[in-house]
Amino acid sequence: AVLIATPVATHHALARQAIEHGKHVLIEKPMCRSARQCEELIAFAAERRVTLMVDHTFLFTGAVQKLRELSTTGALGKISYYDSLRVNLGLFQPDVNVLWDLAPHDFSILDHVIGVEPLFVEASGYCHVNPHMPDIAYVTLHCAGGLIAHFNLSWMSPAKVRRIAIGGDRRMVVWDDLDREERIRIYDSGIRVHPRDERFTIIPEYRIGDIHSPRIASGEALAGVVRHFADVIEKGERPIMGGEEGLRVVRMLEAAQAALDSSLARVRGIS
Repeated sequence: AVLIATPVATHHALARQAIEHGKHVLIEKPMCRSARQCEELIAFAAERRVTLMVDHTFLFTGAVQKLRELSTTGALGKISYYDSLRVNLGLFQPDVNVLWDLAPHDFSILDHVIGVEPLFVEASGYCHVNPHMPDIAYVTLHCAGGLIAHFNLSWMSPAKVRRIAIGGDRRMVVWDDLDREERIRIYDSGIRVHPRDERFTIIPEYRIGDIHSPRIASGEALAGVVRHFADVIEKGERPIMGGEEGLRVVRMLEAAQAALDSSLARVRGIS
């Protein structure tokens, strides 16, 4: 097997070469620079009957596994929003912008926990340090069923923050990855929305209940990645972050990048 942890621009060529020699491949995120390159690798790996996986490490954290449990069991109810704050001071990357550096984490978590694809994507940002290399980006995904997902991504923040909030009509949950004591807090709170014909005369009903902080399984996430990679190869398990999952993340990145490019062009045109 081969692990590829190199600049994104080299992922496709190196992975193709490894697959051509019959090697199973685990690629660092994001999978490739384009969806077309991802599709080529998926088809080539299937043809050569080798495993192709992407290292979306956060999927192997106890916190993300708990979020998926809350989502798939219906504990949160109908999910209406996903809000992420992923900011820090640097590190500025020479080959990718802040979107391609940080958003793969959130896009893979969103895909794994909720399993939705965007219908429409909005994005804005700015290049403060290097021209044509955004260091701040704000991305909004509008998804089927009324779900809206918003991502605040930055290399310009004085403090490192890693926080995700997910809101359902039964419960809401906040994951603060830097809180060592209570990484996840589940809020038994919500809003009861009345039928459309009553909304102008009756205000929403607010429910404020208990806050629960469950025990989160500990363990090195990267070790979980390696174990899963081995199990997929040796036992034929279905990968939770295979080529198709990597492709969906890159498609979201491409859509967000196109929206970001459009926004930056408009700003340059009026500045």
